[in-house]
Amino acid sequence: MSEEANKKQYSADSIQALEGMEHVRMRPSMYIGDVGVRGLHHLVYEVVDNSIDEAMAGHCDKIDVIINEDNSITTQDNGRGIPVDLHKKEGVSALEVVMTKIGAGGKFDKDSYKVSGGLHGVGVSCVNALSSKLKATVYRDGKIWEQEYERGKTLYPVKSVGESDETGTIVTFVPDSTIFTQTTEYSYETLCNRMRELAYLNKGVTITITDKRNKDEKGEYIAETFYSEEGLKEFIKFLDGTREPLIQNVISMEGEKNGIPVEVAMVYNTGYTENLHSYVNNINTHEGGTHLSGFRRGLTSTLKKYADNSGMLDKLKFEISGDDFREGLTAIVSVKVAEPQFEGQTKTKLGNREVTSAVSQAVSEMLTIYLEEHPDDAKQIVEKVKLAAQARHAAAKAREMVQRKNPMSVGGLPGKLSDCSEQDPTLCEVFLVEGDSAGGTAKQGRNRHFQAILPLRGKILNVEKAMQHKVFENEEIKNIYTALGVTIGTEEDSKALNLEKLRYHKVVIMCDADVDGSHIETLILTFFFRYMRELIEGGHVYIATPPLYLLKKGAKKRYAWNDKERDAINAEMNGGASIQRYKGLGEMNAEQLWDTTMNPEFRKLRQVQIDNATESDRIFSMLMGDEVPPRREFIEKNAVYANIDA
Repeated sequence: MSEEANKKQYSADSIQALEGMEHVRMRPSMYIGDVGVRGLHHLVYEVVDNSIDEAMAGHCDKIDVIINEDNSITTQDNGRGIPVDLHKKEGVSALEVVMTKIGAGGKFDKDSYKVSGGLHGVGVSCVNALSSKLKATVYRDGKIWEQEYERGKTLYPVKSVGESDETGTIVTFVPDSTIFTQTTEYSYETLCNRMRELAYLNKGVTITITDKRNKDEKGEYIAETFYSEEGLKEFIKFLDGTREPLIQNVISMEGEKNGIPVEVAMVYNTGYTENLHSYVNNINTHEGGTHLSGFRRGLTSTLKKYADNSGMLDKLKFEISGDDFREGLTAIVSVKVAEPQFEGQTKTKLGNREVTSAVSQAVSEMLTIYLEEHPDDAKQIVEKVKLAAQARHAAAKAREMVQRKNPMSVGGLPGKLSDCSEQDPTLCEVFLVEGDSAGGTAKQGRNRHFQAILPLRGKILNVEKAMQHKVFENEEIKNIYTALGVTIGTEEDSKALNLEKLRYHKVVIMCDADVDGSHIETLILTFFFRYMRELIEGGHVYIATPPLYLLKKGAKKRYAWNDKERDAINAEMNGGASIQRYKGLGEMNAEQLWDTTMNPEFRKLRQVQIDNATESDRIFSMLMGDEVPPRREFIEKNAVYANIDA
């Protein structure tokens, strides 16, 4: 594209201001989801989205993200640079319009961007509004341009501060601590996960992230560079690297159907879980939508046709369902849609109907060719489908058992459950407690009005390595389902959860603060992630954090949750405090357990959130799957204390 054509396509006139941004600071959660950890990181994603838009339009191949020493963020790209010439309608520089008007941006002008990730046009102006300071530097038209802002207000008109032949945009911002009151500290790991994801979704773009708050052994800043040559094909290898493959090849395709760019990669493993990840314009649509429906339709019809024609299903006495074709499947579907329609403001479920047939056709063509060229792989896949169908029928019977009332229980509830008297689920909480001993203490120490206790015997089943009917047959898991009051999905959607009858809106996992306790926590979380993900996504799952130490000196008594707190409290007591290390919940009496771990006024609950579904999927499969080396490496890198015996 010539430079002259470039300028015509992306100039001040391309920028359209749709609405004001006065109440962004008043209602920040409407724009970025929340003002906690997730919303804080969302600011970075919004700025990086602008650079990715430039990359998708073919004008950028390098993006840098820097966490500065003061927790401010700097992003830099080598795109065309945000236009700085006069915006005719607004009467100020286009850069100022982009930075200070909600809904302003080139993405609303079809000549500037065919597709875009910042779908509601909130983008960088929202980041500006929620930052105490922001500085934009633009390299464009042979000059370096600059403008600074405080809480969204411009400090001076856009000015030229130098000359340069380079092009691109640099944005540095400081999150406003009066908005983000919980924390303004960025997680390097969280940002890394998203940058890695973006590199896989946009092959050929180099994305570097640097943490200037920390240095490695060589005295250099912690940094990682992400670059993908093969895109989703590499992404699927990364995601499924901790699972045992059923077939050695990645089935993949990239092309355009009905004017919609479609990219798909999939592989089968020997496990029992289905892991589908979908993206629209780089945004993870964790609720799915029409592109995922198209993938499922194309996969099921093509595989069924092949299996029928091969005669491998002739002796099967029952029908194969769509679920059977997806057991042990890991797949990524990525589409680029010019005018995406989403259900809800969270941009998580695609509604464009035309995308269904486009993806279905693409998957059907891809699979047909692959199955014909790889008959051995095709046979293994069909054999796995048959086994899945047999297991599904067994699971249906087990599911019926879960839904039936246990004659030994009261009112259909598990006999071990000590229920609360409050009837309003929004006010109720249930503690899943490790062991009968701690369960007994918790029952004595709780507030019976709104707190219920369900003791769990030992370690529950590792669902990552279990067939579905084994999961539903497990006694402890049946008790969890029954106690929570939720119903399990139908055969067609076997893991869909109906939360309408959820009896407690806080589900608290309470285990010992040791290695065994952590393992039990992880087993329960794996079960929730694989079979009750809606519970986590609805914000209902929490982890209790009992203290590790009790310090006494004279009449004074203090609790500490980690070694640092212990040392600080001991110093406050002028040393010499007697220190008791709690090995488990059972060592506390009922009063101590209430004071430290169950009392809403003083306890420390950690809410379980899914920040990145694909990375969560990978971590759970690594921790709870069969492959030992990656698990060992992860534990050695992350454990505060670890007795590795894997």
